[in-house]
Amino acid sequence: MKVDKDNIFTVSEVNRHIRNVIENSIPNLFVEGEIANFTHHRSGHIYFSLKDEKSTLRCVFFKSANLSLKFQPKVGDKVICAGRISVFEKGGNYQLNVNRMIPSGIGELQLKFEDLKRRLTEEGLFDSTFKKAIPEFPESIGIITSSTGAAVEDIRNVISRRFPTKTYLYPATVQGDNAVKEIIAGIEFFNSEFSVDVLIVGRGGGSQEDLFCFNDEDLARKIFASEIPVISAVGHEIDFTISDFVADLRAPTPSAAAELAVPDRRELVDRINNLFNSLRYTTQHYFTSKKLEIQELENTLFRHHPQNILKDLQIRLERTVIKLNNTTYNILQIKRNKLKILFNELKELSPHEALKRGYSIIRKEKKILNSIEDINVSDKLQLILSDGKCLAEIIEKQKNVTITKKKLT
Repeated sequence: MKVDKDNIFTVSEVNRHIRNVIENSIPNLFVEGEIANFTHHRSGHIYFSLKDEKSTLRCVFFKSANLSLKFQPKVGDKVICAGRISVFEKGGNYQLNVNRMIPSGIGELQLKFEDLKRRLTEEGLFDSTFKKAIPEFPESIGIITSSTGAAVEDIRNVISRRFPTKTYLYPATVQGDNAVKEIIAGIEFFNSEFSVDVLIVGRGGGSQEDLFCFNDEDLARKIFASEIPVISAVGHEIDFTISDFVADLRAPTPSAAAELAVPDRRELVDRINNLFNSLRYTTQHYFTSKKLEIQELENTLFRHHPQNILKDLQIRLERTVIKLNNTTYNILQIKRNKLKILFNELKELSPHEALKRGYSIIRKEKKILNSIEDINVSDKLQLILSDGKCLAEIIEKQKNVTITKKKLT
């Protein structure tokens, strides 16, 4: 047999080729089996095998993936593992790289749900930073649900009671093979052909299988890409779906979605009344304070007005003049009284007063005499009396003087 050297491969090349073929052609899969050969290595990795009646599959559960494991697996447990088939080139062996493990009793649907939830979480589709705000006062609401179910009637009844708003139904089956396709078509319709302010996507309660269409990856990505805010309302309060996590807002029931989509008009009336009362009080307080400020400014202006300043100065001047007049009058009165007293004293001491009482003044050659020694016989003396004057000649000089009076001519 002739051998072409170009067709000769090394063992590594064969193993590498097989690895590429297997890993690129086999997608993520779920494998159910019984645990055997279980080893929890000190590195944190878990090595084990899954077996059934006929075959065994080697598995590895790396530490980074098994940290979220919620139970302690052991030999003999029947489990469902999610992961990818990989080839260990060096040994030429293939194995299942496990990223999720749940007890077999939980079921395949739950495992698919957990796996999709993990992947979308890692991609950031559930991140709150991407959540769009629900308008406070929407003018129109799109509803994507079954036209025959109770959900649409519950939503419309709640909306009409709380805050009447236009609602538009896009009928879609909400379980079965066509559900995902029709719900996605409804989201695309409202986003591209008939714009509304809010979308409500959901249905009433049901079994896990009935609700599982809302765990679809394509639907989750369509909700995430919607330019219109989406409220997810699937099942009852205890039910959670991928649509709930990726939507902008999750409602526990369709009725609750309607309550979240529109405000309560009674609460709005109360808010408006409270705002009106607050505005009225604030306005009254504002104008009252401004009125007081204006009055204070008016008083200040009045006090500083030139006419009022002049009037005030005039009043002060008049008071000063009155005070000065009173002070002057009092001083003059005191001086007048004092002068009167002095006048009376002077009057009592005046020679004229003495003359009126019978005394007289004797003068000799303009000299007033007060002693007999100054008088000689034959002297001519001038006598001054209270009512006139006269001349007298001394006839005799003795202690008792006799005087001859002659009237002056």
